[in-house]
Amino acid sequence: MSKTMPLRTSWFTDARFGMFIHFGLYSMAARHEWMKKYELISDEDYQVYFDLFDPDLFAPAEWAKAARSAGMKYAVFTAKHHEGFCLWDSAFTDYKVTNTPAGKDLLREVLDAFRAEGLRVGIYYSLIDWHHPDFTIDTLHPLCDAPNREELNRNRDMAKYRQYMKDQITELLTGYGKIDILWTDFSYPKFSRGGKGHLDWDSEGLLALIRRLQPELLINDRLDLPPGNADIDTSVEQFLPENPVVDDSGKLLAWEACHTFSGSWGYHREERTWKSVKMCIDLLVQHVAYGGNMILNVGPTSRGKLDRRAKERLSGMGQWMELNSRAIYGCTRAPKKFVPPADCRYTYNPETRRLYLCLLNWPYLYIHLPGLGGGKVKYTQLLADGSEIKRRESAEEQNGSTPPGALTLDLPTLLPEEGCEVPVIEIIFEDSFLSTFEDE
Repeated sequence: MSKTMPLRTSWFTDARFGMFIHFGLYSMAARHEWMKKYELISDEDYQVYFDLFDPDLFAPAEWAKAARSAGMKYAVFTAKHHEGFCLWDSAFTDYKVTNTPAGKDLLREVLDAFRAEGLRVGIYYSLIDWHHPDFTIDTLHPLCDAPNREELNRNRDMAKYRQYMKDQITELLTGYGKIDILWTDFSYPKFSRGGKGHLDWDSEGLLALIRRLQPELLINDRLDLPPGNADIDTSVEQFLPENPVVDDSGKLLAWEACHTFSGSWGYHREERTWKSVKMCIDLLVQHVAYGGNMILNVGPTSRGKLDRRAKERLSGMGQWMELNSRAIYGCTRAPKKFVPPADCRYTYNPETRRLYLCLLNWPYLYIHLPGLGGGKVKYTQLLADGSEIKRRESAEEQNGSTPPGALTLDLPTLLPEEGCEVPVIEIIFEDSFLSTFEDE
């Protein structure tokens, strides 16, 4: 755990890697979870998905095993996405999974399955609801371009919708055991033509309710509240930040980047921009190097299965994590005095005080590590197989001379076949060096 992090978030910052699961009626259309908005589909035309929703191969135990095998430590499941469809047996709506051919509470099965695998569990709850009759039509609503939009809004009452959200969140936080994360999504107060923010949600009231019902739960920062009200910063979505995510004083926040394997969160049959296993590992390493988490999304098919593409990438990441997880779990950004070479990232474990050199591209014959010369390092090894990496500090010409103050690692031309999509070198310091500096 980073010394700058509060105890409540310690499990989260130690875990570093989680699974997001987007599942809902949109999986039947198989062309993006926002398709109701993108295609301006009416409730009447969208109803066919509700009437026929029947994930007969629904296998949350399979999902949970795949997550654990991939090295993930927690999962967040979409109890309700923007379409408004509820995957639990809510007492406050008929638009729920128990009224479809599925006929059972899928949320409960998911939470039970992931807990059985030893993973922490989170619930995603959409603040947006395109189906609820009191949710006012705004710029993100499927009826945004309806010629009678103002007339339709005249009979909608956001006060009733606010109460609906509080009632449902109470259900989720009182009927499903200990919840580790509540992932609310999302606020957009500055959008033109009717954005929504904390006043629309009564975010202050929601937060007070959540804290009262489950005080240890971690909540994200999408309620449109001032800094300091959230436990997890989720401002990084589908991009790689250029710097660690910090507060105004420069203190590292508990932050999480959410990513998809492809361009869609829900199952998308024809999406082709899938990330490779190496790209996924690159992203994980780089987020941890900046002191953050990565939650990686899967979108099960409408029958309830993970498709081949997702399973292949989860398996590939799991093989790498089996051999290299010491560079991920419990790690954070390295002290500022350690500056990685080009095409490399450092992760650092403040408990073991070991430094991990993650090489996004494998150099030829050697690599110089600035500032690590002068007897600071006791041993260096390739983490994948525990094999020694020879090092030197002299200026003697040998595959390139060592710059002043640097440590040079002499590298093998060939790497082991396993665990080296992103090779990691573990750097173990001399005790005499460790006694001279404080972790930052």
